[in-house]
Amino acid sequence: MGEFDALTVLVTGANTGIGRATTESLASGGATVYMACRNQAKAVPVREEIAAATGNANLHLVTLDLADLASVRACADAFCQTGAPLHVLVNNAGLAGKRGTTAGGFELAFGTNHVGPFLLTNLLLDRLRSSAPARIVTVSSEGHYRVDGIDYDAVRRPTRTRTAFHEYCVSKLANVLHSQELARRLDSSGVTTYSLHPGTIASDVWREVPWPIRPLLKLRMRSPEEGAQTSLYCATSPDVAGESGLYYDDCRRKEPSRHATPEAGAELWERSEAWVG
Repeated sequence: MGEFDALTVLVTGANTGIGRATTESLASGGATVYMACRNQAKAVPVREEIAAATGNANLHLVTLDLADLASVRACADAFCQTGAPLHVLVNNAGLAGKRGTTAGGFELAFGTNHVGPFLLTNLLLDRLRSSAPARIVTVSSEGHYRVDGIDYDAVRRPTRTRTAFHEYCVSKLANVLHSQELARRLDSSGVTTYSLHPGTIASDVWREVPWPIRPLLKLRMRSPEEGAQTSLYCATSPDVAGESGLYYDDCRRKEPSRHATPEAGAELWERSEAWVG
């Protein structure tokens, strides 16, 4: 019997980087994992590799492109149609270093890293509640400390900065705010929430950073396996079962940005609900 035999988990971006390492650890412990991935051609061999390495065949692929809200709705519907419980949702997938807008007209990082996960989480809330105790784990970044709020005009326009790093940091502040506001709304429901910094990780989140810079960036980064540790801690540790809405770094609680206020979280929720309405 594995330590996670009773768990059913959905991990976004499960075929690369931190998502793959998270999936492999959960599968090793016996969890049933739904791997929500953008590129099925790349995801299929990864699923087979993880199944072979762990001896766990309870790995299921679902298609998810967080930049496309129609894809998000289809993913949530496909999961709910299975009738499976959902004990942990890991909002792991993300994008950095690419400029543009999503199909729905959001700045690319904000749309992919916040709006898509916001909708997915909302669509899965009923299943999480009915599966309680359940957890929602959102991979943010220490980058959220680098911005002083969300410019709601800017997130509806194409990326302004050349590196797109500022926009990435805004989206990561949104992740922290979303997790905090979820905790307030899910109080006493048996569903708890967590946001975290995984460390600076050599993962596929940097895939759009230009070639000359990307390998230099990765030289100083930790491995995806190391980066998955805080996600796994928030997803499974009994030590945090009674905590909700908090921010973690290196498997420890940490104070988030002073801009991560209840008022900011409430405004973000209200706007996000209108956007995905």
